[in-house]
Amino acid sequence: MRILMAGAGATGGYFGGRLAQAGQDVTFLVRERRYQQLQTHGLVLQTPQGTETLQPQLVQARSLTGHYDLIIVTVKSFGLEQVMDDIAPAVGPETLIMPILNGMRHIATLQQRFGEDNVIGGLCKINATLGEHGEVIQMTPLHQIYYGALDGNNDERLQRVDAALRDAGVDSRFSDDIMAELWEKWLLLSTLGAVCCLARGDTRQILTSRGGEALLQAIFAEILSVITAEGYQPRPAATARIFELLNNPATPMTSSMYRDLTQGYDIEADQVIGDLLLRAKRHSLVTPLLNAVDVNLQVYLQQR
Repeated sequence: MRILMAGAGATGGYFGGRLAQAGQDVTFLVRERRYQQLQTHGLVLQTPQGTETLQPQLVQARSLTGHYDLIIVTVKSFGLEQVMDDIAPAVGPETLIMPILNGMRHIATLQQRFGEDNVIGGLCKINATLGEHGEVIQMTPLHQIYYGALDGNNDERLQRVDAALRDAGVDSRFSDDIMAELWEKWLLLSTLGAVCCLARGDTRQILTSRGGEALLQAIFAEILSVITAEGYQPRPAATARIFELLNNPATPMTSSMYRDLTQGYDIEADQVIGDLLLRAKRHSLVTPLLNAVDVNLQVYLQQR
């Protein structure tokens, strides 16, 4: 299976690296700075088990030719428009595109550009970041990747994807209800991002502050009401697990959006929070806390 990994950051670098180690034909589509970094230092994976260095196959958009069987998109959501232009030459009639992006808006955007039959569902759960020299740092052993057909019809093409990912040495989950998984991932990451960005701290600091647990619970409830109105059919055991994970002061957590914000980077405000507000408005839902978070993030972006 010919695989194009669009992006070689913490997510793309880690999962693409594992696929390459497993013998898959993986090429990383990267920008000039990352290209030079990987050419010089290789793809360095720092994991709880140790450090490994790979010499990955690299390509830049101007040199991209031929169709790929699978394109895994791992860029930040605000980079989607550009990456769609970049990958277009690599998309053929049988190409499957698996986005691993935050939020849900990107699914419709990719389907409109490349067709509904070419886009499948995907998400990952990993605590990873890039180090000072571009090394991929996996901070905990968690490395799950979920995938499946958006309509639940996991046909022969999806079976091939499963075969490739199943043998990659990661915790792979071939789902027959990937939409539910996507809604639940959005519930988790948007609640975490909202509460951390609004309170400017990690979950331990928030939960040990006066009113912190009530704030977390109220934000979680607002977001759950929005995604339910949009079509998510709540799975009580799953949503309870998500809230329990967030509501644990013994395990401090922060979201990638909060970490980007504290470092002065661009953030996925529109994709993670703004889109929820648009969907809430569509159903006449009142979401004052989400609105407060959104204003907070807009002010941050104006001040960058």
